[in-house]
Amino acid sequence: MLRELHTELGIPDDYGLDGTKPVFDEAVDLVDVGPNLLGRMQRLTVETAASWQEMLAAARDDGITLLIVSGFRSVDYQARLIRKKIDAGQELRDILNVNAAPGYSEHHSGRAIDIATPGSRPLTEEFEASAAFAWLENNASTFGFSMSYPRENPQGFIYEPWHWAKSA
Repeated sequence: MLRELHTELGIPDDYGLDGTKPVFDEAVDLVDVGPNLLGRMQRLTVETAASWQEMLAAARDDGITLLIVSGFRSVDYQARLIRKKIDAGQELRDILNVNAAPGYSEHHSGRAIDIATPGSRPLTEEFEASAAFAWLENNASTFGFSMSYPRENPQGFIYEPWHWAKSA
């Protein structure tokens, strides 16, 4: 299935073969954690959801608002995201610097969360200047979360200060 999706999308045959981009299986035991900014229900693994709820409460106690932008994504959903960008005229090379190919997105694991906060545009580096980002840097590890794609990350993705994942 992945090979067919990759061929359809034009993903190079050698994508991920250098070992820098791990393959992620789709999580199966997911729970709802609330709607994102667009009102779409987001899901995470049971353990990640519990840690996310604890982290939300702790941040709120410190006067920080954390918002979920994206949680679990299926392989098919990841393919639709890429297909939509291709159809909009974006170059595949540029898309793959921002979005992992289907099968390679940490969001498949149900442990990754894209986080936003009021007053900062979602999914932009602007998030790094927010009090929410500073709070996450100081506190997220207490709840088992870390930023997946810091500057110059070995996976080759753009810097994503909004993308945090719970360790397995």
